[in-house]
Amino acid sequence: MSVDMRTYLAHVELANPITTAAGCAGSGRELAQFFDLNRLGALVTRTITMAPRSGRPTPRTAETPSGLLNAVGLQGPGIDAFLDRELPWLAERGVTTIVSIGGGSVAEYGALARRLADAPGVTAIEVNLSCPNVEDRGRVFARDGAAAAEVIASVRASSRYDTPVIAKLSPDVADVVTVARACVDGGADALSMINTPLGMSIDVDTMRPALAAGTGGLSGPAVRPLAVRCLWQVHAALPGVPIVGMGGVMTGRDALELILAGACVVGVGTAVFHDPYACLRILRELEDLLHKRGFERLADAVGLAHRPPGSGARGRTDLEESSL
Repeated sequence: MSVDMRTYLAHVELANPITTAAGCAGSGRELAQFFDLNRLGALVTRTITMAPRSGRPTPRTAETPSGLLNAVGLQGPGIDAFLDRELPWLAERGVTTIVSIGGGSVAEYGALARRLADAPGVTAIEVNLSCPNVEDRGRVFARDGAAAAEVIASVRASSRYDTPVIAKLSPDVADVVTVARACVDGGADALSMINTPLGMSIDVDTMRPALAAGTGGLSGPAVRPLAVRCLWQVHAALPGVPIVGMGGVMTGRDALELILAGACVVGVGTAVFHDPYACLRILRELEDLLHKRGFERLADAVGLAHRPPGSGARGRTDLEESSL
């Protein structure tokens, strides 16, 4: 018997919970040469900005133990090219598309949302809050609940009523629950976490930073415990809010861990760089794990780790500790 892998992101039904993570699959063309993108729950685009961006100087990436540092700098062609070429290509193929947006001011986020409001093929908007606010000495929106909420309110007001707005949160904050609550109060229909925490690596041979920018976002298995902690805390505080979980998902077991912590959708990022089939493999592994544990529906596993022993969802089979 197969497992019902359907899930919901606000009112939008996804065929399965596995998506790409923003910035890790471009806008779909790269992965499409390997498999039909409709096999994903959704494709999340790279973060789209108002103007074209060339990104940061090289080197932009550096491997670390169990992780990857990157400082790409939101390289992309800008909203005009995205609407002219990239989004129509996805819409023609019927791909469930979540568009990630980033801006340097509240007004810029709102303007991006307005440009997307009438564009066909936009399933949801993910708001990348890990961008510097040029109007506030470059302070990152994601690190201040009030600033993040202002951005979300602007995007919500500028978007179609039936397009879910997802706030993407950073773990580099004193209290992620406070920021999450502010975003929901500002109009976010769902939350996405975690964005990459800041890290740094120094090349001991050149005796200089490994990245040209100095610091960069850390992704990969090293950050998964951090993602699980953030998910756990936010789901416990806001159990009714859908969460897209991401951070170091390399296998179906990793995906299940985030789901048990409270995610109803799981983003796959760094794994795609060395395995373009990673999303499909992780989906197969996740379904197999759910089936072996007696689940009939993915939904029954969401947040299960928060429930007292013995209160699991109907259909769950109790297993020996060693088999988990």
